[in-house]
Amino acid sequence: MSGEEAPARQQQEPAEEKTENPPTEEPPSEAAQEGEPSPAEEPADEPLAAATPDKAPVAPEEEVFSYRALFLTGYGGYDKVKLQMKKGKPSLKSAEVLVRVKACGLNFAELLGRQGLYELLPSPPVTPGMECSGVIEALGEEVTDRKVGDRVLVLSRHGLWQEVVVVPASQTFIMPESMSFEEAAALPINYLTAYIMLFEMANVRAGQSILIHMAAGGVGIAATQLCQLLEDVTVFGTASASKHETIGQGGVTHPIDYRTRDYAEEIRKISPKGLDVVLDPLGGSDTQKAFSLLKPMGTLIVFGAANCVTGQKKNLLAVAKTWYNQFTINTLRLMHANKAVCGFHLGYLSDEEELITQTMTRLLELYTQGKIKPRIDSTYHFEQVGDAMRRMHERNNIGKVILLPEPKKEEEKPESNPEPAETEDKEEEENEENKTETSTEEVKREEN
Repeated sequence: MSGEEAPARQQQEPAEEKTENPPTEEPPSEAAQEGEPSPAEEPADEPLAAATPDKAPVAPEEEVFSYRALFLTGYGGYDKVKLQMKKGKPSLKSAEVLVRVKACGLNFAELLGRQGLYELLPSPPVTPGMECSGVIEALGEEVTDRKVGDRVLVLSRHGLWQEVVVVPASQTFIMPESMSFEEAAALPINYLTAYIMLFEMANVRAGQSILIHMAAGGVGIAATQLCQLLEDVTVFGTASASKHETIGQGGVTHPIDYRTRDYAEEIRKISPKGLDVVLDPLGGSDTQKAFSLLKPMGTLIVFGAANCVTGQKKNLLAVAKTWYNQFTINTLRLMHANKAVCGFHLGYLSDEEELITQTMTRLLELYTQGKIKPRIDSTYHFEQVGDAMRRMHERNNIGKVILLPEPKKEEEKPESNPEPAETEDKEEEENEENKTETSTEEVKREEN
């Protein structure tokens, strides 16, 4: 069975319905195979309690635990991510918790994963999702620092795009009371990435200058907000012109439209000596530009290769071009330039629990103090995951795109006047009644 067929077979399972009699398509029970009458063959008026004691009780269908989950069924376009039903309640290990998910974050890594370009995501079929928020519904026997009902945000390498998840308690963090589930799902990946790059790697200080590519994205907005913790930090941010007002209000000092201008030239006009820090999620030739923009003692941090993604499906030409133009440098040249080049990938820091925990604790404190606040661009239900991915892929978002596990509600019909056909039917019924009453009265008169 291929990777694409496995989730598809789950999706074809019949929906659960409450029925008084078992459906005839069900296989016969063990008792029926031994020659005993099955419940469907017994007389309708025979009480269920009359069943023989040796019959094993059959659980009603409505009691089967089921939940919605998104599956990557293969590599390719948006249609490769499908909504499926999973059956059976997940089992808990001693140090784990079960969380009812309320919101999930969509990250660029999931776009790469759908195209087979994210090495940390297992091969399909697999459930993506690296961050979510929700409510704890069950605890492992060794969990003492969490309780049922706690609102938490959750981190994982994958597997969180589901209504229910089981994760180690150490990968959950208590949400501040004022934080919404959408904000909680938007915070972990973007803000951890931005904070560690800025303060652990680049050691950004007051009075410095920084270039933030894709400044209207999740990491871009997080980095911009975190720069406001320091005085007189000059932020250059690249984004399309329609987003400049928003990112300017968020703290970007010099918005630059990368689609119509050479951002390197624009930066040199404003800051001829160069920049102290460049955050590069693009890769390829843009990394070479970034290095050239650094002033002595400057730091370049490469944390992505967005230039590889140009369409719904993997573009081998774009991948090859990005790889061919990838920045390389020898240590001697690096020494002579007095510059630093760093690489950052949050996915490979999953074993650094102390660093992640300390940083998350700090970020939640900053949120409580009102110094950072995730910007929610839009929310989509699981059924709309393709639309959500398209919005991010086409770079139409300003802030975080959020996925909601709960089913999308159908549009409620207006509770106004009844339909015209119904009105006409009622009028005809009333006319018939009136005619009948009139005829009866006329008969009575004739009799009299």
